[in-house]
Amino acid sequence: MSTPEPHVDSPPSPALHTDALTVLRGWTPTSVAAAAARDRTLDLLAAGPEAMSRTHRAGHVTASALVFDATGSRVLLCLHGKFRKWVQLGGHCEPADSTLAAAALREATEESGMTGLRIDPVPIDVDIHAVNCQGGSFHHDVRFAVLAPPGARPQVSEESEELGWFPPEQLPTPLAGGTTQLITPALAALRRAPLHPAP
Repeated sequence: MSTPEPHVDSPPSPALHTDALTVLRGWTPTSVAAAAARDRTLDLLAAGPEAMSRTHRAGHVTASALVFDATGSRVLLCLHGKFRKWVQLGGHCEPADSTLAAAALREATEESGMTGLRIDPVPIDVDIHAVNCQGGSFHHDVRFAVLAPPGARPQVSEESEELGWFPPEQLPTPLAGGTTQLITPALAALRRAPLHPAP
């Protein structure tokens, strides 16, 4: 779900690993499934900073963002070029990322082509799913709510065939598993507090 990744061989950031532990240990899960995924992700993080790297075969932590327009009435999804499903923006963490929220915001900015995005640093979901990284692995995906500025116009990235705004009650098909479950906690995040600007 991301643009080309030039840092495959770079070591993972210890600061990012520390942030992931802190965020997930202090997080109140938004569902029973999210609680189970959070606990499994904390077990994965016991491996150390390597658990943040896509080269970690047992699985690795990723970050994604459900982006709403400035009115909070539409969500931005991309038609992923590889697996041909609509999905929220996101992808692998990079060595320069210091927090999970920063990783999610970077991915959302890169994939949408929009600047001025704001993020709630409290996750809205954690989901674990099988992927074809390094011949087969699992993404432990930590998801966040993001708000676009007024008038923002998304631009298609290299890994998405299409971007589109959709009302939460009229999401497109085929839709990636786990995307629908983000709507309710994301809307709650938008109501809870002003979102943070990009660093």
